[in-house]
Amino acid sequence: MRYNKIVLAGGNGYLGGVLAHYFKSLAEEVIILSRRPKPAVENIRTIVWDAKTEGEWIENLKGAELLVNLCGKNVNCRYTSENRSAIYSSRLGPTGLLRKVVSELSDPPKLWVNVTSATIYRHAEDAPQTERAGELGYGFSVDVCQKWEEVFFGTNTPETRKVALRMGIVLGQKDGVFPRLLNLVKFGLGGKQGSGSQYVSWIHEQDVARCTEWLLEHEGLNGVVNCTAPQPLTNADLMKVIRQAYGVPFGLPSPAWLLGLGARVIGTEPELILKSRWVLPERLTDSGFTFQFPDAGSAVRDIISIRV
Repeated sequence: MRYNKIVLAGGNGYLGGVLAHYFKSLAEEVIILSRRPKPAVENIRTIVWDAKTEGEWIENLKGAELLVNLCGKNVNCRYTSENRSAIYSSRLGPTGLLRKVVSELSDPPKLWVNVTSATIYRHAEDAPQTERAGELGYGFSVDVCQKWEEVFFGTNTPETRKVALRMGIVLGQKDGVFPRLLNLVKFGLGGKQGSGSQYVSWIHEQDVARCTEWLLEHEGLNGVVNCTAPQPLTNADLMKVIRQAYGVPFGLPSPAWLLGLGARVIGTEPELILKSRWVLPERLTDSGFTFQFPDAGSAVRDIISIRV
């Protein structure tokens, strides 16, 4: 199907690039809302906004089939008071602004997808978390996600269907967590991290794009939707899959205490590695969506075949 207009707010990052590349052949134009100007490439245009105030950029939302909000400071940092404040404001501010604008437009986007996070669920090693039966966790990361979704769903938009896409860990070629895990494997450090029993709910970058188009085509899907592959696995098993795909037979493990020390050195939080995220995409699979990469083995082999 051919679309008229796809808008990616905060789409100048890694995932925005994946979506822009995917939709450029499916849409007349792909518009990226960004704080920094950038020359147009084919039918991908960048419109400058500050993500804080209304302006001429609003005209570009009119008549769009899809608006995807990708705004938010990277959580791969130490949770200092300054960073915590920035993590909140970089999510709640743009989402609140878009909510106001969309609710007031005469010709608003037909679908608004807000990319949130599957980390909203509790640490789970005993049972998978689904949209219907999942239990919310506690702590800073969960509070961010809850407030984020509260802002997103806070205003009724009868002409715009809304989906909070609770994203798992995206595995892809150019950025995100996978290149870092692969580097550990290359240097013989690709063993389990912590106990290794914590679950990793992941998704291949191409399935992120494909399920976004699926949402666009299936009007019965709204509200909360989990965006993870149907076969999560433990950290120990994921590292084993990467080692096997790259041809490295052994990897030194990293105990929790060492991860805590290393996290301080590189400026991140051990929670990003040690929290068990066992999340299933129940609503996507029930709606008939078929994953191109349902298992980690096929996903990792695909990414490595492109990288090497």
